[in-house]
Amino acid sequence: MGQVSQQLIDDHAAIDRVLKELQAALWSSDLETAHAKLDLFWARLAVHVRAEHLHVFPTVLSSLDRASAPSPDEAQSVVAELRQDHDFFMHQLALAVEIMRELLTLPRQFVAEGVNNVKKILLEVEERLVRHNELEETQIYRWATILLNSEEQAKLANQITTELLKHPPRFTLSTWLDE
Repeated sequence: MGQVSQQLIDDHAAIDRVLKELQAALWSSDLETAHAKLDLFWARLAVHVRAEHLHVFPTVLSSLDRASAPSPDEAQSVVAELRQDHDFFMHQLALAVEIMRELLTLPRQFVAEGVNNVKKILLEVEERLVRHNELEETQIYRWATILLNSEEQAKLANQITTELLKHPPRFTLSTWLDE
């Protein structure tokens, strides 16, 4: 497994840990912690998506003429599906954040339905994210390892590292990296 693949797979695992912490906070009705974890989950996933859109997808697609597999049509189809998933994740999580912000302003007796809506959104995101990550890990990341020489892989790994460290200023670097 190449450096790029491992780096992105490790980030999938880190994002998943934040999701589990978010779910635990929601199921224990700790709205303040749930809100903070939801914000972090959304931001971590958005930064991961940005790294893929800016660097991974274009690099893989521009390297396709070097090998017979995958075909350009296959690769473009996979990237299109991944981009649709990314759009779904960002829209659903924006909705969940909006609901959570509203819940924090309401008296406790009025929050149960909203919490259940956030749980449903997160369940849909989680289910699709599992399939999505598997597709990335078995297709696009593997292709990056196969299509790129070691120098190109190192360059892409550095670009990904730079992107993954670009966190919103509302998070400290230690919060960003520890989660």
